[in-house]
Amino acid sequence: MPKQKTHSSSKKRFKVTGTGKVLYFQAFRRHILSKRPTKRMRHLRGALVAKPCNAKIIKKMIPYK
Repeated sequence: MPKQKTHSSSKKRFKVTGTGKVLYFQAFRRHILSKRPTKRMRHLRGALVAKPCNAKIIKKMIPYK
């Protein structure tokens, strides 16, 4: 059986932990940051764990990660 293809944009955006949880970084952190409050930038800093319903879909897109 042939190998499954990885979704190219998903492999750049998501990471799977050792326990199988899917991590992702929040949006709105790339550019035009000077107009945004420091508090907002601080809250957007860390990675978040994807919800189980979305994690199932993401794991299908990145089978070998």
